[in-house]
Amino acid sequence: MESLSQEMTEKRVTRMMLELGIPAHLKGYHYIRSAVILSLREKETMTNVTKTIYPMVARKYETTAQKVERAIRNAIEVSWCRGNMDYIEELFGYSSSSEIGRPTNSEYIARIVDELRLQSMEADAI
Repeated sequence: MESLSQEMTEKRVTRMMLELGIPAHLKGYHYIRSAVILSLREKETMTNVTKTIYPMVARKYETTAQKVERAIRNAIEVSWCRGNMDYIEELFGYSSSSEIGRPTNSEYIARIVDELRLQSMEADAI
């Protein structure tokens, strides 16, 4: 993601999250946004979300890792129940009505990060 400016990266993350239907007033929205931006900058953070991302986001927002995890889980649930189902199916490959259920926090964040990296690579190829 080095080719994108920080501002452009933040705009792309924000657009994707709003498209997924995560309301901006939820704490989880801000935590997911920070987790995605952090993961785009530091690839190794995705290897252990619980021990790396949650504590880093918690420090930024002066809260606990447990509260970050819970708020992210809630934001994903809201997105999964009320978001843009066509976009969710396109991005995650399965619908909210499938038996699989919603993705885990780690899966959700990782999929957003992967999609943004792919978009960046495609833009760089042009």
